[in-house]
This record gives sequence, structure tokens and C-alpha cells, in this order.
Amino acid sequence: MNSLASAPTISIEKKAATRRVETRSQEPGRQNPKIAIVGGGPGGLMTAYLLQKKAGRALSISVFEAADRLGGKILTPQFKMAPVNYEAGAAEFYDYSPVDEDPLKELIQELGLPITKMGGNGVSLKGHWIGNLDDLEAHLGPGARQQWVRFHQQTRDRMTPLDFYLSGSEESTPSPKVCDSRDSFAECLKSIESGELRHFIKTQIHSDLATEPECTNVEYGLQNYVMNDPAYMQLFGIEGGNERLPQELVRRTRADFRLQHRVHSIEKAESGQFEICYSKDSDKQYEAFDYVVIALPHDALPHVRFEGHRLQAAMQSHYEHYHHPAHYLRLTLLFRSPFWQGKLNDSYCMLDDFGGCCLYDESSRLVEPEFGVLGWLLGGTEAIEYSKLSDSQLFELALNSVPKFLGDARPHFMEGRVHRWLNAVNAIPGGRTSRPIHQRHCPEPVDNRELYVVGDYLYDATLNGVLDSADYVSSGIAAAVHFES
Repeated sequence: MNSLASAPTISIEKKAATRRVETRSQEPGRQNPKIAIVGGGPGGLMTAYLLQKKAGRALSISVFEAADRLGGKILTPQFKMAPVNYEAGAAEFYDYSPVDEDPLKELIQELGLPITKMGGNGVSLKGHWIGNLDDLEAHLGPGARQQWVRFHQQTRDRMTPLDFYLSGSEESTPSPKVCDSRDSFAECLKSIESGELRHFIKTQIHSDLATEPECTNVEYGLQNYVMNDPAYMQLFGIEGGNERLPQELVRRTRADFRLQHRVHSIEKAESGQFEICYSKDSDKQYEAFDYVVIALPHDALPHVRFEGHRLQAAMQSHYEHYHHPAHYLRLTLLFRSPFWQGKLNDSYCMLDDFGGCCLYDESSRLVEPEFGVLGWLLGGTEAIEYSKLSDSQLFELALNSVPKFLGDARPHFMEGRVHRWLNAVNAIPGGRTSRPIHQRHCPEPVDNRELYVVGDYLYDATLNGVLDSADYVSSGIAAAVHFES
């Protein structure tokens, strides 16, 4: 495990020749509060947008992004051989409105972005298509059907739709009905006698977990199981590509977006402000800010040096508490036509190939598609192992995995893309024990209470959790700057 103290970082010496940016008027209250947001992914962009809405006064917001684009894990690129988009990052959004209010869906609607519903419940298991209980009984036997009904009912009793909706929030508490938090989800699955049924359920949820049942807890395993039940949630995408969400947030936010600006260190200065050392190319600069929001993926935290014993220790503890890495691998193939039309009527299905993966019909997002697009989402150990293969090897394996009843994919294949997202998500969101919501977001509240953290790993590893996190932090900073004005 890399620690924040021992992880490779760039050595920084504060030389007199390094340019410092003058940032604060000598007359207090005359300048807008300066806020640095480190990370231009969904969390950083949502925080900037919400801050602008809530503050009730002008703010000076700077968003530092090391890459050459904003949006992070929401990525909708285009193929080279045809003007067709596909989802390379977050494939869908979760709609919790069947249970209660859904702030993410409301935000998307507020931004004027049209949505399209997604759905699918079929599983291709050893060449057999299982789309309902009758199919399951036909291929796995009546005993497996009875065990599935019993397991499903027990799961619903353990985790109600409201329990599911509240998971990770301030109102949630670990339910004694779920199990000891130290138990792995693999222990929960042992209650299923049929090995074939256990394999079926693992196939259903493996790509959502992005890890193995023994590497996550019961609560998170059950959450990823019940999300297949429409009483708990539904799925949707944004018409024209999910990346329209970060693009629209950027368009509506007044901030200084600094692309290809890497933050190296953060330190509380004697002035009471935070001094950030950053660079673009090799030009190191230092700049002072009143508030700092760390909106980085969890695996990127070790690449920032947090100066000062108290802050360093707090951020080390924060990193280690949430260090439960999970992994994705996305393969997306372009075809001359959607040759599977009329045979796969859902937005996605599950395959038992690659240890259990999700197969998306990306063409279902398009109106009268001329081309066909299929996307494979691999998770966990398989995502790591298959990431080691070349792109061409992965395309061969993907083509071989297309269920035979859909037709022969090879004659239609045009182009493929691979996106490796190793360590990109969390196998136990919130950590093995839940921390109070303020401690999650403000790791060191004594001397560094103006430094906040935003992330999906603090809640439930979803974009909904990212928004919850950004909402909490933006409310805290907005209240503080309003009080100061």
C-alpha cells in the first residue's frame, strides 16, 4: 500500500526564483474569497457549480486539473472510422426517484439535459439465455428457482428500498439485519446451496461491484444485488452522451479552469491561507487560497504532499481508511450495423465471460442507428488481468464472447477502443466503519478546517454520492463566506 508519506511525489524546494502569485488585498473584506478546487472531475465541477449558486456573493474559484480535459470518469469519445459516440467512463446514472427525491436527476433536468431510460435483466450463462424465473428453472433446475426466491426475499428483508436509498448518507446507520460489517459478501453468498445459482448471482453483479465478493462487505454486495430490482432504482443516460453533464456544468460556472495544472503540495501558511504549489509543464508557482477542496479520485491522493504534521497525519488516516481499490476495464467495438437488432431488446445484459461482465448495447442510445456499438464492462480481478493484454487481443476475446444467438460479430467489426480504469473506484465505499459526515469531508478540523474533501468513495461509489458530497462541502463553505461578508 502506498502511503501519503511514502508515495512518489515531486520534490519541491521553495526557491526565491519561483514565481508567487499575489492573491490578497491588505484590506480584509475587500477581495472575494479565493477557493481552490483540486480536481476537475464530476466532484470538482459539481462543487464549483453549487458554490456559485449558494454563496450569495461573488467568489474567486480556481479549478486545477492535471489532465487536458475536464470531466474525469464521465467520458464520451468518438470513434475514428465513424462519427459515433460511446461511453468510455460512467455508463449510466442511477435514478432513485422510485424511492425518494433524486438530487442528481434534478440537477440534470435543471441543466436542460434530456435523458433516456435504460434497462436490462438478461444473463447469458454457459450459452443459455436467462431472462426470467422460468428460464432460470429451465437451465438451473427447480431447486435453484426456490433458492433464488428465498435469497431475494431475505435480501429485501435485510435491505429495504429506504435502507438502500439512505446508504452512505448522514441518516444511514449500518443495519443489524445486514450482517456484521466485518463479514465479506462471499460469506453472505454461502447461504445459497446451489453453486450454479451462486455463479449466476456473481455474474449479475460482478461488473457493478468492480471487485470480488470476498473483497467487499455484505452491505455493499447487497446494494449491488438489489439495484436490479426496479423497486429500488432505475437507470438512465443523457441523450447525446453522458459527458454533456460536465460540459454543461463548466458552461454555467464562473471559474478559472486551469487545465494541465498539476498540484504538488498544500500547506497552511502563517497568514491563515493555504499555499498551493502547482505547475504547468515545468513552471512551478505558489498561490494562496482561503479555502481548498480536494476533489481527486482516491488513488490520486498520494500524489499530493500535505505539509504540516497535523494535516499530513489526518490525510494519511483519511487515505488509509478509504483504501479499498476496485477496478474497471472497458472495451467498446464499432460495427457496420447493429446486427443484433430484434434479438437483444434491452440496453444491456450480463455475460459470464470475463468472470462476469456487462454487455452494453450502446446503439440503443441512438435514434435509428446506422452503425452498431457494443461495450463490455469488466470488473475486479479480471479487469486487472485482462488489462495486461494488448488492445488487439482484447478485441478478439470480446468478439468471441458475443452470444451466438445474436449473430456472427466478426464480419461487421470495424474498430475497437480500450479504456483501463484500474484503482478508479472503491470496493468498500465509506470504509469498513462509517465516519461522521463532517469528518469524511474535513479530515483535520482543528488547524485546517477550511480544507475539505469531496469524493464518491465517501458515500456509495456513484455519481449520486459525488453530488451528495459536493452538496455538503459547498453548503459548508457558502455558510462560512456568507458569515465573513
